[in-house]
Formats: sequence, structure tokens, C-alpha cells
Amino acid sequence: MTAIVGVDATSAASKADRAYETLRQWIAEGVYQPGERLILQRIARDLDISPVPVREAIRRLEAEGFASFQRNVGARVSSINANAYAESMQTLAVLEGVATGLAVGRLTKRDLQLAARINDRMAAGLSRLDPVSFTRDNKAFHEALYRPCGNAHLLSVIDLEWSRLDAIRRSTFAFVPERAPGAVEEHRHLLERLRDGAPAMEIELLIREHRLTTVRSFLERRAELDRS
Repeated sequence: MTAIVGVDATSAASKADRAYETLRQWIAEGVYQPGERLILQRIARDLDISPVPVREAIRRLEAEGFASFQRNVGARVSSINANAYAESMQTLAVLEGVATGLAVGRLTKRDLQLAARINDRMAAGLSRLDPVSFTRDNKAFHEALYRPCGNAHLLSVIDLEWSRLDAIRRSTFAFVPERAPGAVEEHRHLLERLRDGAPAMEIELLIREHRLTTVRSFLERRAELDRS
């Protein structure tokens, strides 16, 4: 009997994990939009599991900030306001700067070639900017350079923060399209400095300033809209 209970408990935990990963992915991909209700029975039906592991998954999402609970309404996908977005991006500017600095000396020729190809694709798309594709490629460019940093905990913190911001991040350059050409040029300069063997601290500061420039563009655009 004890073994059966153990198996059942493991199965329940596995289903909760699957529900959590699926829901988190759906939120990141925009299947569930900010403010949208997370209806227990519907999700359970879609995943072909009971409501119990779905409830546990939603609790995990609430604990991590992906969802919020409202009395008489239930769980909803968390909305991210402009100030929270800017603050998180400022934090990521520091984290990604550190990670890319740590990656100096670990980056291979193949890593740099991958980043260059991504940036070339971004440059080619400037004439007819697709903000969603451009923003996705922008994330891929930076990830190619910081992923080899060798610090698993730092990477997990970065990944979690980006997951929280995915819904907004996909459309960042729709909000500030004028920032796109400058981002591409800054990428080229960064790659040149990496090829030249620039020290880790210089690379860290370049990444930080690059990211913060985008944040400043975002905040300036918000201020313009607020004044209009």
C-alpha cells in the first residue's frame, strides 16, 4: 500500500509539473494574455488531467509572479505596468552585463559567428521592421553571448525574469521602432570588441549601457504618450 501511495504521489507531482510548464509556456507565448482569467476546469480539460495538479500549478505561477489571485474572480495572468517593466529591464541590464562579462574567455569562434549571423538578420529586416521577429532575434543575440558564462544560477535568474516579461518583450520594438537601427550598430561594435579581446569589465559595461539605452527610449516614449 505504501508503494502505491508513493507512485500516486509521484504521478500527481509529475502532472503538476507538466501543468506548470505548459501554463508558463502559454503565458510566455501569449496564448493567455495579461489580465486573462485562468479557469481551472477549462485548463484541466485542455491538459486532460484533473483540476488538482492545475490548482497546484497556478499556485506556483502566483508565487513566481506570473499570475495573481483576485477575490470573487480567481486567478488571472499578471499584468505588467510600464514602471515594473522598466525596473525589470534595468535589473536585466546589470545581470546580462555580468553574465556576458563572465562569458569573455569562454566564447568560441562559433558563438561569435552565431551572434553575428543573428545581427545580420536583424539588420536585413530594418527596412521592413517586424517588431516581433526583431525583438526575438535581439534576445537570441544576447543569449548567444551570455549563455556560455558558466554560472547556472545567474542564468536561471535571467531566464526567470525574461519569462515574466515575455508578453511585453515580444513587442518592445513595436513601441520604440526608432531604437532598432541603433541596437544593430551597438551589436556590431560589441562583436568587434569581443573579437579584439576587450577585457571582461569593458564588455560588461557595454552590455549594460546598451540595454539601458533601450530602457531610456522606452521611458521617453511613454512620457511622450502621457503628455499627448
